[in-house]
Order: sequence, then C-alpha cells, then structure tokens
Amino acid sequence: MIDTMNIQVNKVANSRISELDLDNIAFARVYSDHMFQADFHNGEWMTPRIQPYDYLRFSPASQALHYGVSVFEGMKAYRNQQGEAVLFRPMDNYKRMNISAERICMPQIPEEIFIEGIRQLLRLDDAWIPGREGTSLYVRPVLFSSEEYIGIKISDEFSFLVITTPVGSYYTDPVKVKIETKYARAIAGGTGYAKAAGNYAGALYPTKLAAREGYQQLIWTDGKEHKYIEEAGTMNLIFIIDGVLVTPELTDTLLHGITRDSVLTIARDMGVPVEERKITVDEIVDALSTGKMEDAFGVGTAATLTHISVIGHEGTDYNLPDVSERTTSNTLKQTLEGIKVGKVEDKFGWTFKV
Repeated sequence: MIDTMNIQVNKVANSRISELDLDNIAFARVYSDHMFQADFHNGEWMTPRIQPYDYLRFSPASQALHYGVSVFEGMKAYRNQQGEAVLFRPMDNYKRMNISAERICMPQIPEEIFIEGIRQLLRLDDAWIPGREGTSLYVRPVLFSSEEYIGIKISDEFSFLVITTPVGSYYTDPVKVKIETKYARAIAGGTGYAKAAGNYAGALYPTKLAAREGYQQLIWTDGKEHKYIEEAGTMNLIFIIDGVLVTPELTDTLLHGITRDSVLTIARDMGVPVEERKITVDEIVDALSTGKMEDAFGVGTAATLTHISVIGHEGTDYNLPDVSERTTSNTLKQTLEGIKVGKVEDKFGWTFKV
C-alpha cells in the first residue's frame, strides 16, 4: 500500500501565476504550476508524485494513442465564503472514474491516490483557485495506457494524471442546439455511460456540421431509432414541460452526470415535480410547438447549468422563453452555485474541504 501522505513533491522554481488575468479568465487556457502523477506497473500503483506541469514523455506505440485506452473525469474547486478551498462531490467523481476504468479494462484507482493526490495538489497550487463569482479551478484527472505495444490487448501499464486550470464560464450565453437524427453518440451495450476519450472524438464531426448551421451543441438521440432524447455533447438535458421537470432516464448510453443528480436532488427538495423517463423527439417538438415547453437547459461540471435558447429540428428552429422569465431553472442554478461556495446551506454534504 502506498503511503500517499508522503507524496514526493518537486516544486517549480518560479510560479506562472502572473500569467493569470483575474479580470478575464477564459476556459482552460492557462494551466496551474503543478500536476499529480502515479503509475501502474506489475499489478500495483507506485511512485505518486507532484511535479511541475510539463509535457509528457511516452512511447509513440502507447496504446492510448492507437486504441483510445483512456478515461477521464472533471470536477471543480471553489473558494468559499471563508476563503477556504473546497471541492464539489469529489467522491462521486472517484467512483465514476473507476466505473469508466472497469469498462475499458483499466485498473481501479485507490481512493487514497485519487483523493489525497488531488488534495495535496490543490494545497500546493492554492493560489490558482480564483475567488471571483462565476470562476473556479477545473480539475481534470485522466487515466491512460502507457504500455508500448502495437496490438489489441488489455494493457498492463498505466499512468494517472491530474492537471488543473482556472476557468470562467464554459458557455457565456444561452446556447442554440439541434436535435441530431442521423449520427449517434452511443448505442446500447457500448461505452456511452463511461467518460471514455473515444466517445468525445466520435462526436466532433456531427457537431462540426451543426456548427455550420449556427448551433453550439447537439441533442443526441438513441442510436437505433433516433426516436428518444438522450443528452447533449457536453451536458445532460433537462426540460420543464407543463410545470414538470423532465429528464431522460439513465441507461448505459448516457453519462450519469453528477451535476444532473445535484440539480434533480435540489429540485425535489424544492418541491418541484421531477420525472426521469424516456422522452421522445415527438414529445419535445410538440411541447415546443404548443407552448408547453417552459424551459430547457443542460447541466454538467463544465457547463454548470446552461440555458438553451433555441432547439432546432428538421429545419425548424423553436425559440424558448427569455432566460429572465425562467424562475425554476434560475433558482436551481443559484442554489447549486450557492452550495458550492457556502452561500447556501450544504444540507446534502456535497462540499469537501481541501
């Protein structure tokens, strides 16, 4: 067992914190001084260390490069009202990363490496956690095969990395989305529920086509019939139809979003009717056409709660109500963000002090 309380630390000689413009924090453009790394060899984890953020050195025959043997997570650290650094639901990210790892035949990451590695990394780079409203430190754990081998096999060697980057809003304005009925993100029995790197690569081309039509994101539908709503490219989807908060039920084709779960939990606590079920494209189009669709938004770690302004389907764009009129989703967003920074009571035990 590795004693992660004594992680080897190699500090940078000169911090790059001066490169960070606190008045204009873009999303993931400047990376913090250090990164955490641990390696898996001969059936065990070893050499956990914190080192300066730098380019990696690995074999051109790495299975991560050739076969996409890579999974990742995303979480955020915040500055609370007392100035303390806090993470939001890191244990849920830890559990989900190991679920993804299992699906891609990768070793389970011990809790002490995942949690303690991130904790010590954030303590060292505490100055990189911004405290202004709407900002945070994005934390990206990634696990990939480092084995040098050209051939399809279960890898024996892996690297686990954690890098961090100060971020502002992923989407600065409500987004325009299109219901995709030709290409598929995931199919039943596939890897849709895992945060596998290949899932996102395969979504790029249809997203590019949609961007040419003026859409920022796609609403993915099921890969078999394109009949049922699933998720967007960077977020789970939630609709409010006739006063009921409706979201696609979780299957193995959808990412089991932590922000999704948080928003649904808050909504139920507020007394908002919530339904997790299959949602057809026809139901969404009918609700948009008849005015029953009161709200639509996406939820995710990067996106947080992002309002949808327009939903396109088969050449027709349907406009949703102005964001200022969306009482429920605005309250959900305010409550969620308030919990993260200590403005609202954390009655669910979601925040984790670094």
